[in-house]
Amino acid sequence: VDLDTARQELEEFIPHVKNISDSSIKKMAGRDLMRFKEFKKQGIAVKFGRFTQKENKQIRKNVEEFLALTGIDSAEKLLFTSRYPEDKDTIHRLKTEHHFCEKISEGIPRPWRLIYYRARKIFDPNNYKGRYTKEEKEQLKKYQALHGNDWKKISELMSRSNLSVAMKFSEIKSAINYGPWTEEETQKLMSAVKDVMRRKLTTENPSFSSLEQSDTDPWIDREQLYQPLPWTEIEAKVGSRYWRQCKQKWNSILTSKLTRGQKLYKGTNGLRTKITLIKRLYETKAEDASEVNWDELSNAIGDVPRAYVQSKFYRLKVSFVPLWKRKTFSEIIDYLYEKTLPKLEEKL
Repeated sequence: VDLDTARQELEEFIPHVKNISDSSIKKMAGRDLMRFKEFKKQGIAVKFGRFTQKENKQIRKNVEEFLALTGIDSAEKLLFTSRYPEDKDTIHRLKTEHHFCEKISEGIPRPWRLIYYRARKIFDPNNYKGRYTKEEKEQLKKYQALHGNDWKKISELMSRSNLSVAMKFSEIKSAINYGPWTEEETQKLMSAVKDVMRRKLTTENPSFSSLEQSDTDPWIDREQLYQPLPWTEIEAKVGSRYWRQCKQKWNSILTSKLTRGQKLYKGTNGLRTKITLIKRLYETKAEDASEVNWDELSNAIGDVPRAYVQSKFYRLKVSFVPLWKRKTFSEIIDYLYEKTLPKLEEKL
């Protein structure tokens, strides 16, 4: 599958796909596209967000079966191969020969990369050492004073994971506010998340113009992915909360938006939303999708991520516009307005 076709086909499953780098698209085309299509045949949607207990259990089963198949003697060796330099070549060869990517993601309707990260979190023995003792906290402060934020070095000295020592130090040094979030704090959090999202998108796709960055807020497209974010950096920008509070607050904001979106597109509300979307798009007189202010459109339809609106437009054109791939953006909008809109209004 060529790059453009892969991007187009993945858009059905991941609406924000236009913001993903070419190299990531190539990897997803190889690791995910066929899996996503198989799940679609079974009526199973691709998922993001928090992993369920059932999914965690499936990951454990997949890893254990792969270990039995290859004879690799521990999940740590399989998932943290760099810790075992003497076995590295053998493990890499076994992973290639026995299709590690396919086996590890079996039965889980999520992007492979997210499954892999989750498996690493589940099987890293350094993640399960319990609460930090008073002595460990003092030790952590001393190591940070000596080595700065070299969390890899500190994690080795303390036999804790990189993430664990970084987050614990952040928690120790923060001036913690345990009260309800103020409006000012919430705005600081939203702004901090926006900043890091923008930077991530710009790094992955340097072609974002300054106009796009200032006007279209592409960061919101990634909300559904619950991307791992640099919480210690966000904590520093918020100033009055430590990283875990920031993460929990962001997830509650995100859940609220997604829940509103799900309610918005059901039943009669779903019909009204489609009708409003077609009318609004027609009124823009846009010749291309890039000319549409999707944020403004999502605000007009409801307080939901713009990715919802974009995915609904995609479903509209695929469902109602014959030969839509051969039509221009404006021709698709005209068809929806002239042919589809009257039918939807009648149905409503």
